[in-house]
Parts: sequence; structure tokens; C-alpha cells
Amino acid sequence: MSKFDAKLDPPWQDLDWAIGQMLIMGWDGTEVTPQIRNLIEEHHLGSILLTAKNLKSAQQTARLVQELQTIARQAGHPHPLLIALDQENGGVNSLFDEDYICQFPSSMGQAAAGNPDLAYNIAKATATEVSACGVNLILGPVLDVLTNARYQPLGVRATGDDPQEVSQYGIAAMNGYKDGGVATCGKHFPSYGNLDFLGSSLDIPIITQTLEELSLSALVPFRNAIATGKLDAMFVGGCGIANPSMNVNHACLSDQVVDDLLRNELGFQGVAISECLEMEALRTEIGVKAGTVMAVVAGCDLVLLCRAHDVQLEAISGLKLGIENELVTKERIYTSLKRILRMKSTCTSWQKALNPAGVSLLSKIHPGHLALSRKAYDGSITIIRDNEKLLPLGASMRQDEELLLLTPLVKPLPASSATKSIMDSKNSRDASGSMHDVWAHRGDRGAIMSGEGVFRELGKSLARARHAKLLHTSYTAHGVRPVHENLIHRASCIIIVTADANRNLYQAGFTKHVATMCSMLRSSGQKKSLVVVAVSSPYDFAMDKSVGTYICTFDFTEAAMSALVRALFGEFQPHGTLPGTLRKSRKVVKPRQHWLVENYNRDRDGPGLDNLLQALARASTPNHQYLQTTTASAFQLFNSSIEEAHFVVRNSSTQAVYGFCATYFTKGTGILGAIFVDPTKRNVSIGRSLHRRALRNLTQRQGVKKIQLGMSFPGVFLGIPVDDSSNLKAWFAKSGWDTQFPKRLTNMVIKELNSWFVPEGILQNIQRASISFDLIRGLDNAESVLNHVATHSTPEVFELYRFALQETKTCGVVRAKGLVDTLLGTVIVCSPGSHVCSHLSGYIPALQPVGDEVIGGILAPVVPSTAQTNVVLEGLALMGVRQNKAHKSGKSVLSWVPDDLYETFLAMGFEVLQAFEQLTSVPDNFGDLA
Repeated sequence: MSKFDAKLDPPWQDLDWAIGQMLIMGWDGTEVTPQIRNLIEEHHLGSILLTAKNLKSAQQTARLVQELQTIARQAGHPHPLLIALDQENGGVNSLFDEDYICQFPSSMGQAAAGNPDLAYNIAKATATEVSACGVNLILGPVLDVLTNARYQPLGVRATGDDPQEVSQYGIAAMNGYKDGGVATCGKHFPSYGNLDFLGSSLDIPIITQTLEELSLSALVPFRNAIATGKLDAMFVGGCGIANPSMNVNHACLSDQVVDDLLRNELGFQGVAISECLEMEALRTEIGVKAGTVMAVVAGCDLVLLCRAHDVQLEAISGLKLGIENELVTKERIYTSLKRILRMKSTCTSWQKALNPAGVSLLSKIHPGHLALSRKAYDGSITIIRDNEKLLPLGASMRQDEELLLLTPLVKPLPASSATKSIMDSKNSRDASGSMHDVWAHRGDRGAIMSGEGVFRELGKSLARARHAKLLHTSYTAHGVRPVHENLIHRASCIIIVTADANRNLYQAGFTKHVATMCSMLRSSGQKKSLVVVAVSSPYDFAMDKSVGTYICTFDFTEAAMSALVRALFGEFQPHGTLPGTLRKSRKVVKPRQHWLVENYNRDRDGPGLDNLLQALARASTPNHQYLQTTTASAFQLFNSSIEEAHFVVRNSSTQAVYGFCATYFTKGTGILGAIFVDPTKRNVSIGRSLHRRALRNLTQRQGVKKIQLGMSFPGVFLGIPVDDSSNLKAWFAKSGWDTQFPKRLTNMVIKELNSWFVPEGILQNIQRASISFDLIRGLDNAESVLNHVATHSTPEVFELYRFALQETKTCGVVRAKGLVDTLLGTVIVCSPGSHVCSHLSGYIPALQPVGDEVIGGILAPVVPSTAQTNVVLEGLALMGVRQNKAHKSGKSVLSWVPDDLYETFLAMGFEVLQAFEQLTSVPDNFGDLA
């Protein structure tokens, strides 16, 4: 027995079983066919690729997968089938079910939202949904870098043209998929991001970059994803490579690409999956039999054959013939088999495979995923330009004026309600083709073209949003026709939709023609506003300044179009940004305005600051409505141990405060304790001007050792809010802050204190640990407490404790003590209802009641890290809650729990109210403040 098969189960001694595991196949149809059953039962097929042609709904998918797995189990398969799916989001999904499966933005749309955490959550949600239907392998994330972004068919399926940004979002998605319970497959190695299309229709696309150029750009995300050790598989493309050091016709058939580059140089140990060998160029040039052997010899572990049964049988016989001819060794087969079985063991089991959770789980998680989808799409909508201030349309158009929508003819997305309605209404050929590439399976290119069908609902939504009729027609390569001219003359505002105008040049020509018409009509005194919306590639008119109002949605799913309508009519302010280097280059050339920054004067600026805080509260997310209870007085401590200096940007004529910044200095620490800008005055450098002035003030302080962003006392601006931190964090990073290792501070709450009870086991844990608690008030016996806080916390928390201890009637400190009175931890307890306590709660908005609320506070737990940390925290919180209940509090707020200690309190019944990230940097980071 060979050393390669010594530890494998008995069935694998039969090479036919092993060969079956090395193939991944699909078929056409929504039911199990005799052909796919035969492949599983007689040829031991171990992996299935499902496409939109197989899937009608979530429930049908779960039943179909369960049937496939049952066939495999009854046929004696030792391990379940791998069930693979393309579910990239945006326009590339295979499974659609508007009742259970959520739409999310494309990869580039997610990057436009500017939040890798959001990308992680989307990937986890997607994986959870498809896993509930029985899928255990997602063909993703897309790791391609759009080196030549404007003209690449991959388009918005990729994150962008910045290798590091692609890495960041790709790894976030990979982690999300993994945590959602499925295996992952990076694609498309070595890159589909810069392809040249040469020659006849049978020719394959070519990578012309050298290996050195690839290594500096295209390979970076693949290398970084591999380095995490979490990538289960790699999809190896079918493109060619032509450069001085490598001449390859098909990457997935080349040992230079798979064994040398992917495995030896990049160190990939997972499963290598080939491009579909049914692609026309490969079948014509090499043939499927020889191609299958070449793929395995090159190092591929799974060979993909998408749908044709006769071709699939040809591949099986070809691989057997390769073994007979000793082109493929037994050792080579078992090397791949072990990789495949290792991946199966991480993502599936018979218990999981035969019992998919199905719609019972999907119905529970759907509302939360819908909220995530809306947040993601709203975050992705990007306004590149609005030079004429046309947005929102409700403000720039009168009710009696007519709005015209002009849309191109596009294919309905394979997994969409448009396609579903077409399929339901008539027996039409499925519009979906292979999701792996745009050149394989050329026969699918004759798909249904239905521009009005795809964008009909967009038109209806626009009409509903403005409570008026809408003019809507499509345009084609025939250009501007008389019908378009007549409608343009009628309308006062025209919206043109484009979809990859760089590759569908008629769209660019039509748009420029209409733009010229509008310009001429405006010159004659007519109102002709023009809004261009790119619903796929953002590059259509990104650099064309003749289009004055330009918006990008990054896909045209129903969810994307719904978000577009909300943005057009001002339901939210879009904050999306262009991907990669285009965003960066655009920011570099953007002129910056310099604002006059003045010292804050309480009498002069206090009312204006109160108005600013209220404007911020109205514009903030529900999690940050605590700003409603914040007043201008919250920022002035009048503490002899803390130096403070505050600054404003204001309108000296109207006394309006456009921006405010608070700074503090104590014991070598300079603190940026607040920075706020009027929501209507963003992106005009007010924040930058305030930040520069504040940092100049702090870095010039004598004895300054570190600079801190966020402050616990006063507790208004604890740091960057976690739930909308992406753009803010990027802003602060570019302003010199070190954002790599933030300190998380979490505000928590028990909303219904009367119904709260002590969780089981806490009192027993405290007893076993021999921890005792007492409550002290006043400074007379507080030396041990203050020494403890000075040692284990920050200077402003020390001052908070001193302040609280002076409020003897309403505030006290709970001490946790171990044996021989060792001080283990402390927390401030603040009771409600007294005018005295308002002195402290005025500095801490979370304690300020709204309406008739009665809020008790548990503030600033200071517990050093030991084996007893969690028990001490539970005990301090328990004592605090009991004190709050004794003082008739209806709600208990636990304020600024550091780092991951908040997880301890979740088990006690606390909920997260707000979370922030506090940053620290050295003064040298801000050397250039000019």
C-alpha cells in the first residue's frame, strides 16, 4: 500500500472513487436528472456546482441539495458532496428568493461604502443564507485587482484597482464566509483584472504583464489571503499569459501557474479548482480529455465541467486514460484527494448535509439581513459630482414639472425578480450564463434584452417618490431619436442611466448628445437639468466634467435602485466614495478651503453650539441620539488639574457655529475631546481646519507625551463611533492618527430594570472567589481608590473619580476586595433624581433622561487584567444595578466598558447602547500641521 493512501478509507483504494472526487460538475434544470444521478452513483462525483439554472427558490434549493446528498449517502459516499455556488452579490448571484435571500452590493459597491466590517457582515449573512439551503462552498471572494479598470469586463465584481484595498475587503469577505459556515474559494488566479482580448471570438483573453508586474499588483491580494491560512480553495482561471518569462495558453492547465507560482512561490496548500473546461477556446484547441489530464498534471485538485453530460463523461474517461498512460500518477491523485477531503471536513458533515436548516432559519434571520442590506446599499450610493446642486430632486424641481427617465437595454440579472417574472410569464430561454467569465459558453450571449423590463420598477419608484407622473423610455445604439427629442423638450429634468458605457459606447454617445441638447436649451432660457446615473462601472463619466451631476450605484439590483431613489429624493445623504486610486487621485486635486478658527467664547458661542449639537442629533443614527441631551456646558470642566482650550469655526454675521472642537491636557496627555461639524457644512474642510488648530495647540504643550482622540470625562465624544467609523477612521488616519490599535469603549444599558434578575451562577462565582464589596463616598477615605485608578486607568478617568467622590449625596464608588482587603476593582455608582447629581450627568449624555426616564449610572469600571477579571466585573455591575434599583431607577446605564470586557456584561442582560474607538498617537505623527 502506498504511503499516500495508507490513512484513507477503504473506498478510496478504488481509483474510480478517487477520480470522482476530483471533479466538480453541474447540469441544467431545477430537478435531479438521470444524468447527474448517474454521475454521483456510478462515477462517484464528489462536488456539484449549482447555478441560476438549477435554483428557483430557497425552499426548492434546500430540497434539491438534500436530495443530492441523500443520493450520495445511499450510493456509499464516505463524505458529503461539496455543493458550490456563485453568490458574489451585486449582479452576480445564482440564488434569488425575495422572501428569504437578501440582495447586497457588489464588491466595488461594498468598498464604496468604505467599511471592511460591513463587507465582513455581508459575507457572513450571505454565507448563512446559502448554508441554510445546503450550500457549503462559495466561489469567492473575488481577489482580482482592476489594473486597467475602465475597460475590464470583471467590472464591479472586483473591489477596485488598489491591491491593498482589494486585500483588505477580500480578507474581510473571506472571514465572513468562514464564520457563516461555508468554505471559501479565492478567484480568479492569477488575475482577471487586466486582460487583453485579441484575435477571433475563439481566442482567450491574455495577461501581458510580467511576473514582476503581477507580483507588485495583481498577486498581492492572493498572497495576503493565502498568508492568513484561512483560504480553503483557489479558482485558477482559463486566461493565457504572454510575457518574456512565461508563455501559457491556459493558466489552469499550466504547472508554471499552479504548481510553481501558486503553490511553491505563494505557498498555497488548499484546493486548486480549474476554470470550466467546457469553455469553447479550450475545447477547440485541446479537447476535454487532454485538457482534464493537463489540469491535473498542472496541479489542479478539482476540475470543473459545468453542464454538458457527454463532455463530463469525456473528462472522466480522459482522466482514466491519463492514469493508464502514466501521465497522471496514483500519488498525484491521492495528493489532491487528501486536500479535497480536508476541505470537506471543515465545511460539512452528514448531519449538516442531510438536514439543511432551510426556511425555518431563513425566516428568522431575514429581517436583520434586510436591515443590513439597506444600510449597505445606502452606504454604497456615491455622488461623484453635483455641480448644479440638483440633489435632492424634491428641492430642485417643482411638482408641476416633468421628470424624464432614459434607460439602456440590458440583460436582466440571472437571479432577480425581472428574470423570474420573464420565466414565469413565458417559456423563455434562461438569460443566465456561466458566472465564471464572460467569454466561455458563447451561446448564452443571445439572452433576452429588456431595458424597460429591468428599469420599469425604477421608473415607478421615482414616480411614487415625487407623487407625480414620470416619462420613461429606453435608448439603443440607434442614438437620439425623435421620440427622445420630444420628451427632452417636455421635461425639466432628465435622468440618464448608463451601464458600462466604456464598453457599450453607444451609451456614452447618447449621453453626451443629450448633455449637449440640454446645454443648448438652457442657453435659450429653458430649465433642463441633467442627472447621469451609472448603475454598473463608476468609470463611465467619472472623469468627464461635462456631466455636472453624476451618481454611481455599482449594480442595478432592485435593492440598489431602491437606494438610488431614496438618495435622489433626500431620504439620506450619500457618503459613498470612488474605489481605489481614482478616489485618492480625486481627493488630491480637490482644492481645500481654509477656515478662520477662533477660540471658543461661552457667552458668544454657547447658543450656536447648542444649535449645532441639535443638528447633529437630528442627522445621526438612532444609536447616537444621546446627542439630543448634550448641551454646550458639557465640554467645560473648570477642573484645576485639566487645562482646556476649545475652538470654533463660526459665521460672525449670523453667530451660527459651523464647527466645534474641544481639547484638554493633563499629566502629559493631550486629548482631542470632541470635534463636530454641521452636517450641512461637511466636505468643505471645516473639520480639517479645526483639527489642525487643535493639534497645534496640543503638540505645543510642555511635557506632552501622547495625543488621545476621545475622552471619557466629559463623556460626549469617547472616540470614533463604531457603527459609522469607516469614513471617519479613514479621515483621522489621513490626518496623522494611528488607527491600527484602537481602544474600544462601550456604553451598555439594561432598559427594563424592574424585570431584570440576577443571572444564574453569578453569586456562586463571587462566593467561590472570596470577593467582598463595599460602597464609599467622599474623598476622606478614598486614597486607595484613587491610587488604584491612577495606576490602572487614564488621567481623565482619575479626575472623573475625584469629581464623583465629591458628589457625596448622589455618587459613590463600589470597591471589590479580595483576601486581606486587596483592591481588585472599582466602579462609580450614580443615582438619579437629584439636582446635585445633574452636575455629573451633565458631562455624560448617556445619563441624561429623555422625557420621564429615570436613569441610574454605573460608570468607568477599572479592573486590571487577572484570572478573576470577569468575576470582579460581574460583581461590580451587580452591586451597581442593585444600587440603581434601590433608588427607583427604571433604566441602568453602564458607561464606557473598555475593550472586549463588554462581552462579560452581555451575559448579565446588558445591551450595547453605543460603542466607540479611542485612538492614541505620539506627537511626532502631527509634525506637519501647516
